[in-house]
Amino acid sequence: MEGAGLPREGGQVSPSPILGLWRQAPPAKKTKKAVLFFEVEILDARTREKLCFLDKVEPHATVAEIKSLFTKAHPQWYPARQSLRLDPKGRSLKDEDVLQSLPVGTTATFYFRDLGAQISWVTVFLTEYAGPLLIYLLFYFRVPSSTAPRYDFTASRHPVVHLACGCHSFHYIKRLLETLFVHRFHGTMPLRNIFKNCTYYWGFAAWMAYYINHPLYTPPAYGDEQVKLALAVFLFCQLGNFSIHVALRNLRPAGEGTRGSAHACAGAHTCSSGGA
Repeated sequence: MEGAGLPREGGQVSPSPILGLWRQAPPAKKTKKAVLFFEVEILDARTREKLCFLDKVEPHATVAEIKSLFTKAHPQWYPARQSLRLDPKGRSLKDEDVLQSLPVGTTATFYFRDLGAQISWVTVFLTEYAGPLLIYLLFYFRVPSSTAPRYDFTASRHPVVHLACGCHSFHYIKRLLETLFVHRFHGTMPLRNIFKNCTYYWGFAAWMAYYINHPLYTPPAYGDEQVKLALAVFLFCQLGNFSIHVALRNLRPAGEGTRGSAHACAGAHTCSSGGA
C-alpha cells in the first residue's frame, strides 16, 4: 500500500508483526512534578515556647501569608503586630520575603515577637496635623482660658497676625489633604509613639500661637517689607514641599511597599524640605 510505511503525525511508529505494516505507538504519559511543601514552626522569641506549627506550606508563600496563617491560630496577634525572624535577636523578616528563598530547610523555624498595638500611618498623620490646626485657631479667636478674660473673643489689630493665621492654617490643611490624596503609606506605627509625636506637633503649635495671638504682640521690626519677604519664602517652600511629596509618591507604585530611587529629586528636596 502506497505510503503505508510513513509515520503518522503526532506520534512515533513501530513495526507490525502482520504483513510488515507500521502502526502508531501510544504517546508517552507526562509525569507530574512532586510539590515540595515546607513545615513552619513558630516559637516565642523570649520563652522558646512553640506557638504554632504550620504543615504543608507552599514554597512560594511569603512572610505576609505566613503571618495570616499564624493569625488564624492566634487572632489577638494580627499581622501588623507580628515580627517574625530567623534568629531570636535578629532582624524582622520583610513581608515580601519568600519562604523558599530564605536560608531554611524544609522545616523552617521562625521566632515571634509581639510589636504591640499598631495604628495606621493615615491615622497617625491625620491626628498629628489636625491638632495644630485646631489649637492655633483657639488662640487666634482668643477663646476663654487662652488669654486674659477681658480679651475673650477679641481680634488683633495687626494685619500680620491674621496673615500668620492664614499661612498656618493653609500649611496644615495642605498636610491633611496630602495625607488623604497624595501620600501612599505602607505598614503601621506602634500606638504608643503617637503620644510622643503629638506632643511635639501640638505643643509647638500652642507655644507659637500663644505669642503670635497675644494681645501684647508687636509687629515685625522691619514692617511690611519683612512680612512680604517672609510670605514669599513661605509660599516658595510650600510649593517645593508639595512637589517633593508628589515626586516621592510616584516613586512608590500603588499597592507596593517598595520605593524607587530618589536621586532625581534630591536637589529639589534639599531646597524645599525646610517648608515641610
